[in-house]
Amino acid sequence: MSGATMTADGTPRWRGRKPSLARERRWALWTSYIMLVIFAFLFLVPPYFELITSLKTSKEIGSGLDPWYTHHPYLGNFISILRDAQFQMFFWNSVKITVVVVAATIVISVLSAYALARMRFWGSQVFATGVFLTYLVPESLLFIPLFRVLADLHLINSTWGLALVWPTLSVPFCTWIMIGYFGSIPKELDEAAMIDGASHLQMLWKIFIPVAMPGIIAATIFAFTVCWGDFLYPLAFLFTAKQMVLTAGIVSTLIHGDVLDWGRIMAANILASAPPILIYAFLMDYYIAGLTAGATKG
Repeated sequence: MSGATMTADGTPRWRGRKPSLARERRWALWTSYIMLVIFAFLFLVPPYFELITSLKTSKEIGSGLDPWYTHHPYLGNFISILRDAQFQMFFWNSVKITVVVVAATIVISVLSAYALARMRFWGSQVFATGVFLTYLVPESLLFIPLFRVLADLHLINSTWGLALVWPTLSVPFCTWIMIGYFGSIPKELDEAAMIDGASHLQMLWKIFIPVAMPGIIAATIFAFTVCWGDFLYPLAFLFTAKQMVLTAGIVSTLIHGDVLDWGRIMAANILASAPPILIYAFLMDYYIAGLTAGATKG
């Protein structure tokens, strides 16, 4: 048993096992790894099941045998989806409207974040907090009044109507990201530029945008993810297949009542999720740098 004895000078001397900070850190590290493995397994099970299902024929899926494995991978579902004219139309609609919304989001976010972070004015901090709080309002509460707005503008069942409603999801958070990034840039840069006679637009274009490029990339990735993967707004505002984007089009065309073509549905989902996966795979470092830039000042 552990205990303490007194030495000659009166100081306690511990017997047995001493508490070790290194040991506690090691246990914390192993616990973290175990929890990460468990969560990774739970999160990877659905994509794995989706991939396996997409590689099966309808007959094999209906048999119910070996739901987690396929003996003869079948690529016909992917070939059928890629040749489907409706899927190509859905993909083009998603690309078209996403590019427009992302471009508008970045322009609005950069200009508003620069004004709130560097051009101090009365109420700027309160306004900046209010911008972020608007992001916390769920879209399930916004689509009802937005439906009336789009109806008055005659933009119901139009992909361009999404150009007005999707920025309500992307602009607030992207602006908050850029405020943190612009706020972390030393004030000496704009002070030196103002001494040289530069205007605010010149400072923004020649100094802040190049320095804040990781933050802009992070905001771009976030805006792209929101627009590409959103399901509620397209489902609420688009009715005909000609105007639908991928998220709503896959559900509306591949599900007929109680008949579900699971193989093609899973293949379409994998193809639709490929662009975000590729973007995160190659730009993850910029995304993390942009999100964590506002943690420190100077």
